[in-house]
Amino acid sequence: MNMQNGAGAHRAAMRMLHVADRLTDRGGAYIHMLAVVGELSRRHEVTLAVGRRDGCDPPCPAIVCPGLDARDDAPVRALEALTTSGGFDIVHVHNVMNPAVLRWAASAGPAIATVQDHRFFCPGRGKWRRDGAPCRDAFSEIRCAECFDDPDYFRDVLARTRARLEALRRLPVVVLSEYMRSELVQAGLEPRRVHIISPFVAGLDETAQADGPACVAFVGRLAGAKGVRDAIAAWRLSGVGLPLVFAGSGPLRGELEREGFQVLGWLDRARLSALYRRSRAVLLPSRWQEPYGIAGAEAQSLGTPVVAWGSGGVAEWHRGERVAWGDVDGLSRALRAAVCRPARATPGPDRRTVMERLVRLYEEVIAAK
Repeated sequence: MNMQNGAGAHRAAMRMLHVADRLTDRGGAYIHMLAVVGELSRRHEVTLAVGRRDGCDPPCPAIVCPGLDARDDAPVRALEALTTSGGFDIVHVHNVMNPAVLRWAASAGPAIATVQDHRFFCPGRGKWRRDGAPCRDAFSEIRCAECFDDPDYFRDVLARTRARLEALRRLPVVVLSEYMRSELVQAGLEPRRVHIISPFVAGLDETAQADGPACVAFVGRLAGAKGVRDAIAAWRLSGVGLPLVFAGSGPLRGELEREGFQVLGWLDRARLSALYRRSRAVLLPSRWQEPYGIAGAEAQSLGTPVVAWGSGGVAEWHRGERVAWGDVDGLSRALRAAVCRPARATPGPDRRTVMERLVRLYEEVIAAK
């Protein structure tokens, strides 16, 4: 590549292959991946390889390679054929659980992996113990076995987790938070190989108007790990007199609808922007340790207060009272205070700065290969 030095240097276009288990815009990990790929596509030749497409339009040419969405350790022949003929400068793996794909990336040429998932160092609930407490222990067979009842199932999940982690050791790794970096280092990755590049907020409409009456919102997967029941308990205790509205889907959706809550399902970026505008606060009481908590950062960027527990990487972007993990009473008090505060936008990391850091990392990886 022909490059010049200096902050305003022109960078030659690269040929990039981005690899993901699926193409979807549901969930923070995929929203971030699509935003990154979209930005890179403005200046570089980008191809996206996915295991399956889930009703989402890609920001660049996309190829389906069956097997990329597998959790089992199995080669993906279509991916191997693609890179044999592709001549890519860099391969970037996102959200892939198949260890064979990670090993392939490490041997295929210059490559990096973004990790937004606990399943590289936690075979259980996402650093959330079966007794309901956060897990502070390093990944180990003895400690992790305590979260399982079925020994055979545990051995299977443990083997998959170990295979992913071992494959990851051969790659430079990008994470979104210091929390995730510390977990991977604790699990045995070399600190110099784990790079923090925090995400920018993408795709929201800053001119959006509220699309309904004022409310309190919960945005994310409707599952116990996300603290759905804790959000309801805190909302009820707060007495704020605003409805609690859920945006997302998951195993608790039917239960919530039967209880009379409004559940909007997964929202596109325009409708989500409008929901943030009508929300006087967003509740984020995650029981699992959040790798970052992108929904909360999005809400803040539009001026909506976020009422959150100190879970995982949340403290690294959260502006407001930090409620201790598990404290429902504290969450309710913080919610009462939040709905009375005037809106004040809190922008996240600058898009251009984030992308400059990522491209610089690509260049370093290519130069070192």
